[in-house]
Amino acid sequence: MEAIQFKAADGSVTEFYVEEQVRISGTDYLLVADAPEGEAEALILKDVSPSDAKEAEYVVLEDEEELLAVMKVFGEMLEDTEIRL
Repeated sequence: MEAIQFKAADGSVTEFYVEEQVRISGTDYLLVADAPEGEAEALILKDVSPSDAKEAEYVVLEDEEELLAVMKVFGEMLEDTEIRL
């Protein structure tokens, strides 16, 4: 499992573990967890960077309708993993 680091605007760094990634209608989403194994808190991140950006910019997906749709896709991809709000 790949570990990635995210740098916040205040300079703090948080590490997440990428569980899965998917592209839906041209937008990239990551399912990340705060621990590499076992029960963990997870987030769905959405790539909001311009297509010509050198680095990806991700935000936590908060739109409920979009979140439910993307959760469904990740749930189908990870049949043996329970995903809940």
